[in-house]
Amino acid sequence: MSTQGERLVRGHPPGYTGIGTTFAGQRLVLEPAGLEGVDVAVLGAPFDDGTSNRPGARFGPRAIRAADDDGRSGRPHMGTGLDPLSALTVVDYGDAEVAPGDLPRSHELLARALGEVLDAGAMPFVLGGDHSLALPTLRTLSERFGPDGYAVVHFDTHADTAAELYGVRVSHGTPFRVAVEEGHLLGGNIVQVGLRGTWPGPEEFDWMRAQGFRWHTMDEIGERGLDRVLDDTVAHARGRADRVYLTIDIDVLDPAFAPGTGTPEPGGLTTRELRGALRRVAGELDLCAADVVEVCPPFDPSGITALAAERVVIDVLTGMAARRTGAKLG
Repeated sequence: MSTQGERLVRGHPPGYTGIGTTFAGQRLVLEPAGLEGVDVAVLGAPFDDGTSNRPGARFGPRAIRAADDDGRSGRPHMGTGLDPLSALTVVDYGDAEVAPGDLPRSHELLARALGEVLDAGAMPFVLGGDHSLALPTLRTLSERFGPDGYAVVHFDTHADTAAELYGVRVSHGTPFRVAVEEGHLLGGNIVQVGLRGTWPGPEEFDWMRAQGFRWHTMDEIGERGLDRVLDDTVAHARGRADRVYLTIDIDVLDPAFAPGTGTPEPGGLTTRELRGALRRVAGELDLCAADVVEVCPPFDPSGITALAAERVVIDVLTGMAARRTGAKLG
């Protein structure tokens, strides 16, 4: 399954694109016609031209897929006995085409692939890649459902609401601000979980507050507990729209659990906490898109960051399957 076909690869694709194995051993689909009847299409976005710190997230999709080398690890869920890949029809839609050095073009190509998945009635689950990929996702969802037709639940160390980074307007640190300013995202429709460290600063928080953003810092999680924060997160998202885009930057995890990321920050969630939180979010909210981003294999020598990201996808799918079947997550 090493070739991706003409739809996704033209001419001489970059060496870091293409898949050595499909996600969790699922069926490879390379044409929109193959998406009929599919619930979830896993889609790689192998670019990191929007990165401002350590590069290498372009290798993330391949590493996440390879983390489950037997196609069975991580399921069924021990608490429920539920195998999400039996309850849901999941396929691997290969990698979106990329244009090295041309981030806007890579965004356009990803948006095209996202549109194909949504047109088929499936949910795209994107493997990043840097977090700038949230911008074409937000644009696509807005065009499909309207800016008031979806909410966002965002797990991250950083708010990604900079006006610019190093003079660049579109990067992995700016997608949610750009989307609001373009009219594709309502500020009141996003809730962010896990913020910590020294950025964003007062100026960004003032802008976020004025737009109606909601956020929960790690300090708040420590004081109130993760369960209560998730109560508020789920209630807010459900109250704003019928469908939710779930976006997960792997650096929401403490670097002890996810060292292989571009901008690590001490003091984050444990892998166990994040996995449980995502099962709950996916089990209680109707997801229309999801992604996990910023896995940076060059800084992940033991592979634990890619493994955590692979399990994150399985946990989101488990929550979705529980929502569909009525199974209790515990």
